[in-house]
Amino acid sequence: MGQEISVAHFKYHDFHRFERLIDREMEVLHQWFEEGRFSSRRSIGGLELETWIVDQQGNPRPVNDELIARVNSPDVVPELSRFNVEFNVEPQPLAGRGLETLESELDRTWKACDRAASGLGASVMAIGILPTVTEEHLSLKNVSSSLRYRALNEQTLRLRQGRPIVLDIEGRERLQTRHCDVMLEAGTTSFQLHLQVPLDEAVRFHNTAMILSAPLVAVTANSPLLFGKSLWDETRIPLFEQAVDVGGGRFSRVSFGSGYAERSLEECFVENREHYPVMLPLAMEDVSERLAHLRLHNGTIWRWNRALIGFDGPAQPHLRIEQRVPAAGPTSADMGANMAFYFGLAEALATAPVAPEERLLFTTARANFYLAARYGLDAQLVWLDRQPVTVRELILRQLVPLARHGLAQLGVADDLADRLLGIIESRASTGQNGATWQRRFIERHGRDMALLTREYRDRQRTGLPVHTWDL
Repeated sequence: MGQEISVAHFKYHDFHRFERLIDREMEVLHQWFEEGRFSSRRSIGGLELETWIVDQQGNPRPVNDELIARVNSPDVVPELSRFNVEFNVEPQPLAGRGLETLESELDRTWKACDRAASGLGASVMAIGILPTVTEEHLSLKNVSSSLRYRALNEQTLRLRQGRPIVLDIEGRERLQTRHCDVMLEAGTTSFQLHLQVPLDEAVRFHNTAMILSAPLVAVTANSPLLFGKSLWDETRIPLFEQAVDVGGGRFSRVSFGSGYAERSLEECFVENREHYPVMLPLAMEDVSERLAHLRLHNGTIWRWNRALIGFDGPAQPHLRIEQRVPAAGPTSADMGANMAFYFGLAEALATAPVAPEERLLFTTARANFYLAARYGLDAQLVWLDRQPVTVRELILRQLVPLARHGLAQLGVADDLADRLLGIIESRASTGQNGATWQRRFIERHGRDMALLTREYRDRQRTGLPVHTWDL
């Protein structure tokens, strides 16, 4: 959900003070990079899953406060709307059976929430965009009680000088609408993967994450529909980018980024300070050595691959790469496979003798990403040999073997790697991910979004990977 705050309204002096505090913390951060203060621990994986609460008919059910109270777990927290909650899983070393632990803990939390939701006449679903969500649902009447989200709405509209947010997505069909608040963002839910990296490898892992975003968004696409329109296979990408567009300047709050990192990840935080206005100027008591203000500011800039600073202990900072590309769902098995695919590929490419960013221009990596988000498993990309290739062929012939090599480097158990990568292989060979299953379903049964949602939920509850789902 991002960091909670204690106030929702700010004045001019709040911004001035906050900027002074960030500048002080930027000096501390610079010193850390210069002195190599960051943890040397590597290959620690973590995850966050954003989910939907739906009623028996498959419509959004705005009861997240009640659900969170029933579950009573620090791992289940609110999201922007009252019909979303987020699950967090304790990070794990990836060696051995760490991926299995992440997958099983995610499944355990999900089932506990689903049981609690049943007492509220609801269930918990994982899908990139809920087919039944409407513009009426995405209004401030359904904003979460968290002050953070009310403040974000106020500050987004302030930066837009009160102008409505214009949504214009052209896919198989075209959707155009205007919205007067940030609640469009609540229409998007993702499966966010965190990878802790050592300082001396951080640039390589960051740039590798950007390059991998294209095949990753293609194979995990699960958001083909919005407000009854058939759009991109991963419509969540343009929806989120446009939902918090504050207007002005060439640096968008949600973007693929402005370029590869070159010398260090400090560049990401310098760009934050120089090009992004402060949105949540909350002055905190934390000493500058925790970088609380710098980290809060970073949390209001949503690059699809985001550099993060965390702490292994009170005085030991670490660097993480947050991969925000995958959609939520369809099942724990699918998301376990997505983790294995990404973490294995990241390890293999980031440690390759030749850096992948030396083989692929940033502009090509960015173009690949948006093509893959739009066309999913039907996309054609330009890969590291600078030749065009269909994404399914790329996954089957190059990326699955490369991911298997990376998982072996990480020390992941062979049987676990085989099971999880087998799901990716089958998904690519059948051409059926969450997005294609949804499209095929409405082609056969018509555009009954409630029926689609209920049938998706029924199959999701079986736990079987989406490539096995029937119509």
